[in-house]
Amino acid sequence: MQIVDTHQHLWDPEMFRYSWLQSAPSLKRAFRTSDYLATIQGLNVVLPVHVEADVAEPFMRAETRYLLALADQPDNPLAGIVACGRPEKNDFRSYLDKIAGHSKLKGIRRVLHTQPDDLGQSTVFVQNIASLESYGLSCDLCVLARQLPIAIKLISACPGVTFILDHCGVPQVKERILDPWRSYIAEIAAFPNVNCKVSGLVAYADPSRWQEDDLRPYIEHVISCFGWDRVLFGSDWPVCTLSASYHQWVEALRSITRSAGETNQKKLFHDNAVRIYRLD
Repeated sequence: MQIVDTHQHLWDPEMFRYSWLQSAPSLKRAFRTSDYLATIQGLNVVLPVHVEADVAEPFMRAETRYLLALADQPDNPLAGIVACGRPEKNDFRSYLDKIAGHSKLKGIRRVLHTQPDDLGQSTVFVQNIASLESYGLSCDLCVLARQLPIAIKLISACPGVTFILDHCGVPQVKERILDPWRSYIAEIAAFPNVNCKVSGLVAYADPSRWQEDDLRPYIEHVISCFGWDRVLFGSDWPVCTLSASYHQWVEALRSITRSAGETNQKKLFHDNAVRIYRLD
């Protein structure tokens, strides 16, 4: 089965600054295309989508231009780029004007799970996210489970924007906490313009003791709420390596969803991503 990976990262701390890497020493090195290609050998990953990795603000535009240039190289498999952005800034649309227009620029992400809750609730933030519709860009949402009500308010104010909820809304997998995450997911899934990325879960599990059954209730709940047409696979590589290899995460997700049949697995691992991220 062909796989579209909707959530992979590349970074080089010698090129751009990623402040959060200070707290993740095992990830504080370059992860390049060659590393990714070596990692996915044998898995039939055909179209990777790069998602920004919370680069420091002064490097946002340079990182985006670098990644789009990588995607333009004939031997590079990158099919889409979700770029960084700061919608809380008044000059956000001016920034979009500078990076928009490239066929492989698919969306924008502003990491919120490391930020104060009020950042994603300002009038400027909401208005700037709403403007993504006119640019033909989607919005990746990265929020903690407790911040899902903030995401719900944002989505309700931007009905014309396509949203992709990253990492199943970041549930507390290691702690095995399901509520109130479950009710928030059901509420957010009621919006037809929201999709859910089945990614990141293994990174939130116990790195030394996780098992498939630790992930199962979260995966089964998001699929139950969103349905098979609005879920997408993402590796979250290399962050996933904090708890598992790329192959281990893929095999766990395949195993958990196997009973749903090949047609539904194909939607999860390939077809939905091509449609939602508008991939060639």
